[in-house]
Amino acid sequence: MHTTPSLTDSVIEQDIERREDCTLSAHEDQGLRERSNAVGLLLVLHAWVMVGLCMWVFATWTNPLTWVVCSALIGGRQLGLSILMHDAAHRVLMRHSAWNDAVGHWLAGGAVGSHLYDYRPYHLTHHRHTQQDDDPDLVLSAPFPITSAGLRRKIWRDLSGQTGLKQRIAQCRTGLGKDGSVWQRIARLIRHERAFFVSNLCLFAVLWWLDQPMLFVWMWVLPLLTWFQLFSRVRNIAEHAVTGNRNDRLRNTRTTLANAWERLFVAPYWVNYHLEHHLYAFVPCWKLPSAHRLLVARGLASHMEISPGYAAVLRQAVQPR
Repeated sequence: MHTTPSLTDSVIEQDIERREDCTLSAHEDQGLRERSNAVGLLLVLHAWVMVGLCMWVFATWTNPLTWVVCSALIGGRQLGLSILMHDAAHRVLMRHSAWNDAVGHWLAGGAVGSHLYDYRPYHLTHHRHTQQDDDPDLVLSAPFPITSAGLRRKIWRDLSGQTGLKQRIAQCRTGLGKDGSVWQRIARLIRHERAFFVSNLCLFAVLWWLDQPMLFVWMWVLPLLTWFQLFSRVRNIAEHAVTGNRNDRLRNTRTTLANAWERLFVAPYWVNYHLEHHLYAFVPCWKLPSAHRLLVARGLASHMEISPGYAAVLRQAVQPR
């Protein structure tokens, strides 16, 4: 007896076909998987050189306009450092495992308050349960879409430093713990956050030596508390908020086609290719554009969650009136 396939059967078959289309050949896998100590180190160096150049520009031409532009650019590189730490969490920043962790923790994530060894198990859980009830990042995307007034309030809290201060206070409380004397708790905090303290003290020492100690406040601390928070929020919204079918791995994560300006601020180091990252978490960030081109060449673009830019994502994240 002939049975007409149900809609559910059809959806399952289409999903299986898409999974097969995402499967890499041995040659493609090898090419995308290859990591590089030199490239990883150069990316981290690139972030710090941009920070240094922005500080030099502001120190040379000190005015409100240069502060806004240079501090925003530094906020984008601070996000970039956290993204490079994210690559290190997947062990793809550098080929050498010990270097990968050392550079990712001390020269990238630690400087902006991100702890590689805490972040790694948390983030890998997010990958295992993307957009599912067990996803620890679900709280970042689940509230969307929100009202335009709600989005404005979030942006204001970010740019006014409220979000950054709240996060730093929570970070200190976690590091202090609840047991022991005051001095024991302070020692525990210093041990846990030593990468943050050491990297920031080194940066301050260099600026002091250059007779520019206030640059540490104006061009590092303030961007960390303001622009970095805003850019991180926009990045988080773009990655998983208001996406399609939460059970479809081509739809529950978004790739955003970033222009040059967006790459300077909210999408450094190819973080906008987030769908490709979720499909192939073993691929270093600098090879994600190749993974994207591979998927598009296979005709999968129409099945993928792709946005033409971050402005389009934010419009999607706001409820219609």
